[in-house]
Amino acid sequence: MKLSLYLETSVIGAYLDNGDPFRRDLTIRWFERELGEYRACSSILVRREIERIDEPHRSSYLKLLKGMDDLDLVDEVAILAEGYISRGIFHRKFMADAVHVAIASFHKIDYLVTWNFGHLANVRKQARIRLFNTAAGFFSPSIVTPEFLVHS
Repeated sequence: MKLSLYLETSVIGAYLDNGDPFRRDLTIRWFERELGEYRACSSILVRREIERIDEPHRSSYLKLLKGMDDLDLVDEVAILAEGYISRGIFHRKFMADAVHVAIASFHKIDYLVTWNFGHLANVRKQARIRLFNTAAGFFSPSIVTPEFLVHS
């Protein structure tokens, strides 16, 4: 059985990011060579965030999501995300980040993949998420960058 990944919006965005060629090239390489080794998942939240991007990138980003499993936004995801907010793990203005973590947690996804170091790929934040999820009886995904998953 393949390990599962939830790709947060920053990973999709990095695929065409000319502002950071290293991150872009690593992301492209990872998508092309290694993504197929995993069960890749996304969500309507990622899709909605991408739909707010202007063309020509929007269509290209949406193509990257084709073939990925869409994870449902069930009531428990909203409750879990609200728990992160109420405990100060995430500030309310970063609700989308809380929802990404809640989606991956509720659906027991092995890895939440992100380039968001400020709010997601942050060891202190991950420790607080793990503590909260454990106390609440939820799974805690490993939050990693594509670079972490490159086998080269």
